[in-house]
Amino acid sequence: MTARKDQERTEAPLCPLCGRPIPEGVKASAHHLVPKLIGGKGGPTVLLHQICHDQIHATLTEAELARDYNTVAALRAHPRLAKFIRWVSRRPPEFNSKTPGPRRRR
Repeated sequence: MTARKDQERTEAPLCPLCGRPIPEGVKASAHHLVPKLIGGKGGPTVLLHQICHDQIHATLTEAELARDYNTVAALRAHPRLAKFIRWVSRRPPEFNSKTPGPRRRR
């Protein structure tokens, strides 16, 4: 096997929200771009750091996710998530903590 193929196998996937690598052993989860409860079961998912996934759900309701924020680009453009992304992108890939900031209003 070539060195390039070895390198490709060992590269960690990138979190599409914050752009940081997701190394093996780091808390991560699949985010349904359209919530399962609103017709997204079997739909597209993206692998995110757990802290990034938690922040999405702390910021947006299921209805908002389905209606207006069902792409990574739309999520990244949300003002509160954009602020979070700027903050978390300066942290190491292994960083995890409780979801910062107040939870969304219902």
